[in-house]
Amino acid sequence: MDKTRLDLFRGTLDVLILKSLIWGPLHGYSITSFIRRLSDEVLLVEEGTLYPALWRLESKELIEAEWGLSENNRKAKFYRLTSSGRRQLRQESGNWEAYVAAVAKVLGANRLNSPEEPA
Repeated sequence: MDKTRLDLFRGTLDVLILKSLIWGPLHGYSITSFIRRLSDEVLLVEEGTLYPALWRLESKELIEAEWGLSENNRKAKFYRLTSSGRRQLRQESGNWEAYVAAVAKVLGANRLNSPEEPA
């Protein structure tokens, strides 16, 4: 895959944020670092994109926020999953797996099937 920055499809960032919080509370910088590292530096989330997504998830009660101290002793807002957020993550993960499988099937096609032929 090309290592250039990829724009996130609408809705993708929300599920990535939820996934990053599955192991426990994180502050914004740690969330973006998790996504960047796990995507081999392909998915880069800017602050201007991250914080509106966090506020949206918080307003939907999928995450909760609490002030605390970061690893370098700075005041930071830590986000954690709610039980609704865990349910949403399970649902969205299933949707993404189905989507990825469908796209992979189309991209992997090596001939055009007629409508009557099985794929």
